[in-house]
Amino acid sequence: MQIENFKIFADLVETKSFSKSAKLNSITQSAVSQQARAMERHFKALLVDRSQKQFQLTREGQRVYESAKEILHAYEMLLSELQEMKKVVSGTIRISTIYSIGLHELPPYIKRFLHDFPSVNVRIEYRRSNLVYEDILHNSVDFGLVAFPAKVRQIEMLPFRDDHLIVICHPQHALAKRGEVTVSDLAGQKFIGFDPDIPTRKAVDQIFRDNHLQIEPVMEFDNIETVKRAVEVDHGIAIVPQATVVQEARQGTLAVLRFKGGDFTRPLAILHRKGRVFTPAMKKFIDTLGLDLPDARGA
Repeated sequence: MQIENFKIFADLVETKSFSKSAKLNSITQSAVSQQARAMERHFKALLVDRSQKQFQLTREGQRVYESAKEILHAYEMLLSELQEMKKVVSGTIRISTIYSIGLHELPPYIKRFLHDFPSVNVRIEYRRSNLVYEDILHNSVDFGLVAFPAKVRQIEMLPFRDDHLIVICHPQHALAKRGEVTVSDLAGQKFIGFDPDIPTRKAVDQIFRDNHLQIEPVMEFDNIETVKRAVEVDHGIAIVPQATVVQEARQGTLAVLRFKGGDFTRPLAILHRKGRVFTPAMKKFIDTLGLDLPDARGA
C-alpha cells in the first residue's frame, strides 16, 4: 500500500465523487474505482457502500479514511521538515481566487514572491466565490482568496486587508464632476451590479437597504472586468472595489466617486483547509502577503 493509494482514497471520500478525485490526481475515473477496490482487497473489507445512490462509506471505510488522513498528514509533515532542514524553498503553490482579487490585489505580491523565490511555481485559478470554498474543501488548491469571507467549519481564515467600495461612472456622466456622492444621490440612476450570489453584490444590496433605497440593476455580471466595461460605455453606474479601477481612473476612462459621510469597506481574506501542513514555500508566500501563521500550523 503506497502513499498515493491513501491520497486517492481520501480525495474520493472528501469530494464524494470518482470523477473529481480522478481530476485531483490526474488519473482516469476508472483508475480511482480500481484503487478503491484494491484497498478493499488489501484490507479484506468493504469500504464504500455501493448499495446507496449517494456516495457513502461503510464503518470500515470511515476508519480507513481517518487513518489515511493521519498517514498523509505525517507524510506531509516529514516532507516539509526535510525541506526546511535542507533550506529548500521550491515546489508549486496553487491558489483559487475571485477575479477582482486575483487581477488587481494579488499581482504585486506574486511579482515580489517570484522574484525572491524563483524556484517556486504559482498556479492561479480564477473562480466564483462559492467555488473557491469548494476548491479549499476538496484540497484541490493550497490557498483561496475571497471577499466578505464566510465561516466554514473545515476552513481557516487569515484576514488579508480591507478594500474601499466606491462609485464609478462614465467621465461625462452627470455625477462625474462631484468627486463625492451620498448613497441617496444614486436614486434614479441606472445601476450595473454583480450577480446576486456574489458577496460584493450582497454587501451593496445591504448598503441600499440600510439607506432605504430601492435600486434594481439594469445589468448584472459575474466579474469585475465586465462591470467596468459596461460603465465605460455609459450603460450605467456601479459600486466596485477601489483597487479594481486604479488603471481606468489614471487613464481617465472612468470617473471615481467616493462616498460622502461614510466609508464602505470590503474585507478580504486568505483561506486554507484546517490541519493543512505548510511547506516552506507556502510559509514564505504567507510572509510575502504580510501575514503571520501561528506556530501550530505547519512544521
